[in-house]
Amino acid sequence: MKDKKISKKTLRIFKWIGNVLLVQLILINISAAFHAYRFTHYYSDDKVRNQQPSQGKLFLRTWRMMTGKKLAKSLIQYYPTIPYDTVLLTMGNGKKLEAWYMKADSAKGTVILFHGLGSNKGNVLGEALEFNSFGYNTMLIDMRAHGNSEGMVSSLGYDESEEVKLAYDHVSKKGEKNIVLWGMSLGAVIISKAIWQYDLKPQKIILEMPFDRLQDHIRARARISGFPGEPFGFFVTFWTGLEQGYWGYGHRTSRYVKNINCPVLLQWGNSDEYVMKEETERIFASIKSSKKKLEIYDGAGHGPLISGNQLKWDATVTGFLNDN
Repeated sequence: MKDKKISKKTLRIFKWIGNVLLVQLILINISAAFHAYRFTHYYSDDKVRNQQPSQGKLFLRTWRMMTGKKLAKSLIQYYPTIPYDTVLLTMGNGKKLEAWYMKADSAKGTVILFHGLGSNKGNVLGEALEFNSFGYNTMLIDMRAHGNSEGMVSSLGYDESEEVKLAYDHVSKKGEKNIVLWGMSLGAVIISKAIWQYDLKPQKIILEMPFDRLQDHIRARARISGFPGEPFGFFVTFWTGLEQGYWGYGHRTSRYVKNINCPVLLQWGNSDEYVMKEETERIFASIKSSKKKLEIYDGAGHGPLISGNQLKWDATVTGFLNDN
């Protein structure tokens, strides 16, 4: 009789623990689904753009922490200081992408530039003007949901490979044979995926600080926001893919670069808080091309590498472009 009572008591304890774990799992998934939605949707209204850090009652602050905050669509603040043409490209869904095209005298080729997540083409003007001074035409693209391009939803690099294809085809149809692709952060990711997906044939590629796996990126965002990297990264990756219509765990730059056969320059700063050293090394090792170079910038974080050390950037990039 005593053994039966102990057995029933033990069963009730296990059942209670199981219920608690089930409730926690449900709450984690609800929170992850909210964060996945917030990470991929942008808003144009000033209320979102000017929102302040979470304040107010404890319940409201907890709710905001659980669901994440809304992200404002980036506004273009910087414009070219040299003549340029505005180009509109049409995506498969009918929405328009805006680009700038700047010509160089006696151009050696054309460099197409892709900005990072939450940014826009105005923020890569520094690099574009340098390429221009090196003797290259430049084309700068606003990704969907960024800058002056249409759309309010980002897939965090999965669908944005279409932007690369459209820009590449536009320049190619002009008769350009020497096309160089340059991308920073998410821009570097979408270049890699576009080559893997569409079998593009640029002459050279420059990738700056791409994340490897989507889960790596989300884990980093969690860590910087004060959340534990896991299980946050695992669950938000799952829900991001589910909401955007792809397998989140398969979205990996180290997978995409296996199709790259042309010369590649991979650049990264060793103080990057978003992209870890092991991610960069994994990507570099996976690049198929034998003509590849990894350049590391001491003390540089997750921002324009040209800003912290322009002399090194200029020397590295021109050396890469001029190396036949």
